[in-house]
Amino acid sequence: MPEGSESDPDPNATTAMDSLERADAPLAAVVEKARTETAIESLRAEGVYDDSRRVQGVSGVVRDHGERVDDTVGDDRAASEATSPEDDVTRENGPERIALPITEPPTETRVLEVVRQLEPELRSRDLEDLLAERGWGDDELESAPGSWAVIGSVVLVTVPEGCPDEADVAEVLLELHGEADSVLADEGIANDGAAGTYREPRTRLLAGEADTETVHTEHGTRYGLDPAKVMFSPGNQAERARMGELVDPDEPVFDMFAGIGYFALPMARSGARVTATEVNPTAFRYLLENAVLNDVADRVDAYMTDCRDVAGELEVDRVVMGYYGSGSADGTKGDGDDGHNTRADEAHEFLPSALEALVPGGIVHYHEAVPESRLWERPIERLEAAAQQAERELEVLEKRRIKSHSAGVAHVVIDARFGDEA
Repeated sequence: MPEGSESDPDPNATTAMDSLERADAPLAAVVEKARTETAIESLRAEGVYDDSRRVQGVSGVVRDHGERVDDTVGDDRAASEATSPEDDVTRENGPERIALPITEPPTETRVLEVVRQLEPELRSRDLEDLLAERGWGDDELESAPGSWAVIGSVVLVTVPEGCPDEADVAEVLLELHGEADSVLADEGIANDGAAGTYREPRTRLLAGEADTETVHTEHGTRYGLDPAKVMFSPGNQAERARMGELVDPDEPVFDMFAGIGYFALPMARSGARVTATEVNPTAFRYLLENAVLNDVADRVDAYMTDCRDVAGELEVDRVVMGYYGSGSADGTKGDGDDGHNTRADEAHEFLPSALEALVPGGIVHYHEAVPESRLWERPIERLEAAAQQAERELEVLEKRRIKSHSAGVAHVVIDARFGDEA
């Protein structure tokens, strides 16, 4: 018998087995390490992020044709990838690539490439596992929260109707997130009176410390806040990071609804000079404190006033309109004071003031809560109406879905350039 005739494996069979293994392996999206948080939020917004697996390095992933992926960013980048000065730093300092677990290839999120994860790592015990250990049955687990947010040292969770024991849920969330000190029930935004005007959150303390003031860090930007007193939407994380990536050093920007500095701080940290207005006294206090906390107080000119009061005094290259209105199908206002210096107005009613401050050729980032049945149609119609009223040319540069606002309503942003007189 020839040597090796039985013991040596058939190379063709091995190749076939490898191909089958790769075909069954779950997908992962490769991104620069610096963009990990932004990419995860964007993938979640698309509905393709796989929370059942852990984020990993790229050493255990392969392309479909079998080639293993190096963990440094080379020059053979995906054609769709946009380059930036940050990318040059990434290339010099590698290894700087991360594989994010996904259920299918993304269509809206910028990634380097989509690969197969040969040795996926499943996440450790989750909320349902720990609740089951406390005696929750299958029917009760159906009423457990499916998601929550960690904002600094505070867990913010929406408790589903019919949840059998919210105290159990809160205690388990503190167990899952050892860095957290408190758990708040998220019960939406106030609609009436001064609280509605200031869009104050409605929360209840479920467990932990009563003092819920904290510092939350995203992409190096630090936000001091109390989630029980001011709004903070984790679903806007990718958009906050994007604003910091778009501006140029010393670019004049008007943030019309600054809040605690959601967009103003990333832009100022990138070198922009931001005029920021805010009507909520508590949010305005945090805005001032956060400018100091991030060492950008010299680049943030903040006013506690209605944005329309200062628009006529400005000449800026970019306007951020982060307030998106009610999202009602007909655009009607809710109950409350509709007068000047309130936020009962719909988002588009501030467009004339935005254009008053914007120089020819400048860009408006227009946010709106839009019924799915009128997605893109309604906000673009409103931008066109504002351009026509101001007798300026309009160019829609980009349309982005940020997150789900409520059932059947999407929070979107449109980047629009307004030129000279039409």
